[in-house]
Formats: sequence, structure tokens, C-alpha cells
Amino acid sequence: MLDPTITPVWQIAQAAEETLPPVEAYQQKLGLLSEEIIPYGRTPKLDAAHLLSRLSDRPNGKYVEVTAVTPTPLGEGKSTTSIGLIDGLSVLGKQAGGCLRQPSGGPTMNVKCSAAGGGNALLIPMDAFSFGLTGDIDHITNAHNLAMVALNARMQHERNYDDARLASIGLHRLDIDPDRIQWNFVMDFCCQALRKMEIGLGEGKMDGYPMFTKTNIAVSSELMAILAVTDGLADLRRRIGDIVLAYDKQGRPVTAEDLEVAGAMAAWMRDTVNPTLCYTAGHQPCLVHAGPFANIAIGQSSVIGDKLGLKLFDYHITESGFAADIGFEKFWNVKCRLSGLTPDCSVIVATVRSLKMHGGGPDVKPGAPLPEAYTHENLGLLEKGCENLFHHVDTVKKAGITPVVCINRFSSDTNDEIALLRRLCDSHHVRCALSEHWRYGGEGARELAEAVVEACEEPSSFRFLYEEDLPLRQRVERIAAEVYGADGVDWSPLASEKAARFESDPHYANYCTMMVKTHLSLSHDPLLKGVPKGWRLPVRDILEYNGARFLCPMAGSINMMPGTGSNPAYRRIDIDSATGKVTGLF
Repeated sequence: MLDPTITPVWQIAQAAEETLPPVEAYQQKLGLLSEEIIPYGRTPKLDAAHLLSRLSDRPNGKYVEVTAVTPTPLGEGKSTTSIGLIDGLSVLGKQAGGCLRQPSGGPTMNVKCSAAGGGNALLIPMDAFSFGLTGDIDHITNAHNLAMVALNARMQHERNYDDARLASIGLHRLDIDPDRIQWNFVMDFCCQALRKMEIGLGEGKMDGYPMFTKTNIAVSSELMAILAVTDGLADLRRRIGDIVLAYDKQGRPVTAEDLEVAGAMAAWMRDTVNPTLCYTAGHQPCLVHAGPFANIAIGQSSVIGDKLGLKLFDYHITESGFAADIGFEKFWNVKCRLSGLTPDCSVIVATVRSLKMHGGGPDVKPGAPLPEAYTHENLGLLEKGCENLFHHVDTVKKAGITPVVCINRFSSDTNDEIALLRRLCDSHHVRCALSEHWRYGGEGARELAEAVVEACEEPSSFRFLYEEDLPLRQRVERIAAEVYGADGVDWSPLASEKAARFESDPHYANYCTMMVKTHLSLSHDPLLKGVPKGWRLPVRDILEYNGARFLCPMAGSINMMPGTGSNPAYRRIDIDSATGKVTGLF
């Protein structure tokens, strides 16, 4: 095992890949039939429908969710912990695996420089994982942009042709309102220059319909959200047909089905319903499937991936995006409701760094050196910041799930800081485990794995935060109070009007509630750290996603197209021209 304090992550990944067993070894390990493996080099897809049908009578394994405290802008290592935990469980002799989200090319080429974990807790092949894998995001991008092609072309033809000409080619006038276009274009990079555009500016009337639009990042597409929650190809096709692309001039929705593009969109996405098989640096299997935003969509790997993993593994690890107030809340009240699955425990990842920040430490900024408070011992900041940790612990307990606090140790953390964290967890009556998976891989996660095995044996009393028939505004008020700690909710006139309309229409009765707020605070204000007191949650709008069947109350603004910074990761990425291997990731 290489030392990550002196060895670049991409070199650790390449060393692990050199000894990776062939796909046939995993076929035997997991009991897969040859027809259930869809070849794609070392990262094949698995035929989910075939496997779930064949294994339907097999008991599910243990279901372990990984969440975190409110993070610094640098993240606190949920993916790294998830991968380390899989390897740690294998050290204990358990058949362990997981399902993680596929990373977007935008963050990979911008700040993150891969989301494959870190140190010796890595997902491999790291370069394939970081550069598109088996093409799901590309297929989603093409399907999404095809809808925009169909929309703009239809507007052009309706402008240029009379009703008789339209009828001669089998079309009727949709009368699309150019001021009520709901969709836009997508690409899988961060490009602030495309946040606002005007298209169709050619000189001729056949150069497209002029309109204002924008480009968002591909993983924010409603199609990605649909992939995360669908239960199979037939459901995927239905949901795509229900997507509202625009409204007509009478205020009626214009769907992908109305534009007769839904079938072709589904054809582009037909292979995306099958998870991809990847591996940990400890050579354990790990599925990769879907990659939706966590702050406007569900922020989880797919329902299909979890259902499949629970049949293939004795312990299945799944990760929720951001902290327990966002990712876990959606896992709890949305993903578990849709899947019908009940978790056995939840791991809450905490770092000394993040807790010091919540205790009043200075700002943490990506690309800037860490202030001394985070690299030197400060027990006062740490103890005060634990209020944030225990708020999230209490949230998990409200779901009736057994929590395990994982202290994700950094090299600058002192023994006294670790000891203080252990004492505080003990006084709060929550199981706590130190994990050094970043440095030591699976062996470094042994204590965490043992704690998870113990927690999974405890009886649980899983319960949702709200019943499915609870009206939208009451759901939001309960989430705000019970999960965020708000004193109440303030609805803008627009949000109030929309909420009343959704509540009165039975069509929206089974739509999921997807809260939209910052991940950097329990509140809507990213500057409020720790556990803010005496505040109210402002909801300014509610977004509607008919294909995904989401209603998204917005507590603040969100930019669906991130910008690329001045020192992006792509400046350090290259290839070895002799071998073709990628260098410089991380």
C-alpha cells in the first residue's frame, strides 16, 4: 500500500488497477450469469432487470446509508468514507459493496478533479470513472438537447407554415408561448458564459426560432433525476413523456409526448437504466449509477442500484449528497418511500476541520491555504462545533435509524482532539468510530466497519417524517422545524399561490417534496454556521418537474450552471503518450 501523504492519488489508483482481477473473477464472486453482463471493458454494465427478476427471492443484505455534518466548501469525505467502509467490511470477511453516483465532468475539470474518493480509499478505474465511464451522462445530454431541438424546430415550423401545411405532414398547431419555455440546453462542463443566450439569430426564417435560453450543467437535467428514481425502462419511458417543456399561449402544458420526441429521448437513454460495475482500491465491487444534483434533485445514486446491490452484497453502502439536512432527509422521506427499502444504519461523517468551522473558525476557501486554526489543535472550537454534529445525529434518530458517527481523520488531527470527540459522542449516547481509510485503506476502516456491523444488528423503528397525504406547505414547515431547526416558514406571494394550486389539484398528490437550499448551513444562509437559532425559512418559489414528479420549494437561489474558476483542475491533467494513461487527477 502506497503512502498518500507522499504519493499522488492517480499513482495510487494506477497501482491498484495493475493488480485488479479480471471481470470474470467478479462474475464468479457475485454469482452473475454471462448474459447478465453487458461488456464494456473493465467496467461492464449489469442487466438490472434480468438480475432483479432472477434474484427476487434472495433476502436483502444490510442497507447502510452514508451522510455527513454540514460540510466546509472542501467536502468532508463521504465518498472516501463509503469506499473505505466497503473495504473495511471486506477486511472483516463480509461480502460488501455499494452504489455511488457518477461524477459530472464539470466539477471534475473545475475544482474536484475526480470524485473517486482519496488516498487509499479510491474507486477504480479512476480515469474511466472520471471521464464519462460507460456514457450515461452523454446519453442524458443527447436526450435532453434533442428535446430542445424538437421544441425550437416546432416553433419555427409553426411560425412559417399555416394549419393546412402542418396538417399535411401530420402536425397540429401547439401554439407554444415563447415566453414560457421551461427547458434549456445542457452540457457537462462548468461554463458561466452560457448562463444566458439568445439563439435563432440567423438572417433567414429557416435559421431557427429566435428566443432567449441558457445552458445548464448536464447532471441538473430532469432526465438525470428521472434516472435516479425510475424502477425500469417502462417507467422511464412514461416519465419522459410527462416532462413539460413549455406552455402554450392558453397556459396549457406542452410535453415531450406532445412534441413526439419522448420515444427518441428514451431510445437515447435505453442503456442508462443498467448500473456500471466498478471497484474499490481494495478490489471490492461497487456499482455506479445516476448522478443527480443534491440541492435540487434527490442527490442519491439510483433506486435501481440500491435494489440490485442489496441482492448482490451482504452489506450494501449508499451515499447521500451533502449533509443530513439535505441528502439524508431526501433519502429518508423520498428514496426510501419510492424504493420501499428500510436502512439498517446511517453513518454520519464528521471531520475535526468541519466541526472547528462550526465552532466559529475562520472561513475555509477552496484553493486557499487552510487557516492555522484547522491545522493546529484547538479543543474549544471543536467542542463548540459539535453542536452541528449532534443536530444531525438527532435528525437520523428521528427516522428511527441507528446512527454511527465516523471520525474521518486527517493527518493534522491530534490525539486529544480525537479523544474529545469520542467523549462528546459517548455523552450524547451515539456510537462513534475513528476511521483512517484515507491513509490505510480497508484496514484503516476496521473500527468503523465493526461499529457498522454492530449497529446493523440493533432493532430499528423506521418511520417517515410526514405521511404521504400531508399537504405540501405542512410538509415544508415540518422539514424546516424538525430537520433545519427553523422557527417557521415565510412564503412569498408566488410560492404561496403555487402551493395552493398544487395542494388543490389531485394530479400532484404523489409528487415528492425536494427542498432546495444551500448545503453550507442548516439554514438558507450559507454564512450561518453551527446550529443557527431564531430564524425563519424563506420560500420564494416552487419548481415543478412533471417527469420526475418533484415539487421543489426554493429557499434561496440556485445556479444550474456553475462557473469555472481561475485555477481549474484541467490545468494539471494530461496523458502519458506512451501508455495513454491519465496523469494529474487529484
